[in-house]
Amino acid sequence: MSMTITRTFQFEAAHRLPHVPEDHKCARLHGHSFRVSITVVGPVDPRMGWVVDFADLERAWQPLHAALDHRYLNEVKGLENPTSEVLALWIHERFKVEGATVREISVSETCSARVTFRPDE
Repeated sequence: MSMTITRTFQFEAAHRLPHVPEDHKCARLHGHSFRVSITVVGPVDPRMGWVVDFADLERAWQPLHAALDHRYLNEVKGLENPTSEVLALWIHERFKVEGATVREISVSETCSARVTFRPDE
């Protein structure tokens, strides 16, 4: 039996989008309270009764949080053009947890703007 579980994380960061027109508001330096939801899928361990411990997801997130939180994202290697789409892919390349596979990563930069990446699509 396979199930999905989701854990949501948060970090604060600044960025600017270097490829938008000069008069676009995102060309200026600005910040967000980013929310990242990571959904993983895997078999339910019959003894433990879970796919993975939510604490394992937290441990897998910690190095990414350290790299992103209170940073200027344009200076983070691989995020020179830090759109939410690029950020979702960057996170996917780095988030690994034993016993489960990443099914979906959603990055919200505001309460009404979110991008979702599904590696299998």
